[in-house]
Amino acid sequence: MFNSSSISHFLPLALADTRQLQLLHFCLFLGISLAALLGHGLVTSAVACGHHLHSPMFFFLLNLALSDLGSICTTVPKAMHNSLWDTRTISYSACAAQLFFFLFFISAEYFLLTIMCYDRYVSICKPLHYGTLLGSRVCAHMAAAAWDSAFLHALLHTANTFSLPLCQDNALGQFFCEIPHILKLSCSNYYLREVGLIAFSICLGLCCFVFVVFSSVQIFRAVLRIPSEQGRHKAFSTCLPHLAVVSPLISTAVFAYLKPPSISSPALDLALSVLYSLVPPALNPLIYSLRNQELKDGLRKMMPGSFQKQ
Repeated sequence: MFNSSSISHFLPLALADTRQLQLLHFCLFLGISLAALLGHGLVTSAVACGHHLHSPMFFFLLNLALSDLGSICTTVPKAMHNSLWDTRTISYSACAAQLFFFLFFISAEYFLLTIMCYDRYVSICKPLHYGTLLGSRVCAHMAAAAWDSAFLHALLHTANTFSLPLCQDNALGQFFCEIPHILKLSCSNYYLREVGLIAFSICLGLCCFVFVVFSSVQIFRAVLRIPSEQGRHKAFSTCLPHLAVVSPLISTAVFAYLKPPSISSPALDLALSVLYSLVPPALNPLIYSLRNQELKDGLRKMMPGSFQKQ
């Protein structure tokens, strides 16, 4: 029998049984990491260097890039290390740190996506009040509130989860430290306290999602009243990518946490975790840059020879 004081390390889920598949997973995770680093690096550089991109929307996009990079760097390096060196261990303290930073960055991403939807709503539905409702100081306060809320959310869950006595085993059913798989190791009814916190977090997430959907409906109604086809295209180009990012992130995360135990399996849990923890951070730069003409122009100006061509 184990308890929290005797467990010195955890055993994350092995991604593959054969050496060839382990190396394949290493290459896959390496490709995802490099794509995320390159994409977010380009977006961050374009926003930082392009004076025409110094607006609330791109300020929040810059914060979103930081949260995406943080979530990727929290889970992927350890998984790559385990696949490359054929190991399965992570220390108790490292597991707690990984859980905290993953929750911190993924929560910040969700809060920032909700704020970005509000930014688009004000920009399209209340354009005359945009400068008042979303001034530079207001944007800074909103971003700070998102990061502070994410910090408190992550700290509360991490402290509560790792205060539970663990006595079942030290093997995790996930390739990184995640709350549901740590709760399965608990031998105390106190885990219901963390289940209650998870339920509260899910309700909070669903409230944010309802706000995003409601705002999107109002945006689409306003866009359809725009007489200019070019104006409608520009409005849609800033709203559709947002829905393309939010919808998969919320749907997969909620399903992963609320799915019935009868359909749970290591393969399904692994696929869902990849969908909500790795795919959105890697694809966000591509989604936003492809549909946003201002950002594409900013990226072109950074390319060598762009000034000569102009």
